[in-house]
Amino acid sequence: MPTRNAEAVWEGDLKSGKGTMKLGSGAYQGSYSFQSRFESGTGTNPEELIAAAHAGCFSMALSHALAQAGHPPKRVHTTAKVHLEKTADGFGIPKIDLVCEADVPGLDAAAFKTQAEQAKKNCPVSKLLAAAEITLDARLTTG
Repeated sequence: MPTRNAEAVWEGDLKSGKGTMKLGSGAYQGSYSFQSRFESGTGTNPEELIAAAHAGCFSMALSHALAQAGHPPKRVHTTAKVHLEKTADGFGIPKIDLVCEADVPGLDAAAFKTQAEQAKKNCPVSKLLAAAEITLDARLTTG
């Protein structure tokens, strides 16, 4: 299996500094700052990239599990909300909320929920992020 990589550069102190992040594939390169991480500034932040990774990994894991069970999905759409919070020791990520909607012909809601919970438990990014509480709201949709 390939090893994936990314890089980041930070210049200056925390509050007035700035940085860039770049994916090894070249698919994304962007800026980040104190404002984009802790306020509402322009650019990305590590938590947003974690959310993208988690949503993508979960969607793929669920799609695979559904197909293996004989119910290939037409579409799986997942959003992830990574909660960055101030703690006594600095900052932490105590919680990640996954919200998933999937169009899966021929599958009932109970079976879908079971598959979604298993995907949450077993996707590699969920396993990596297991120190945080990971919630899941998974719903079947049509069309």
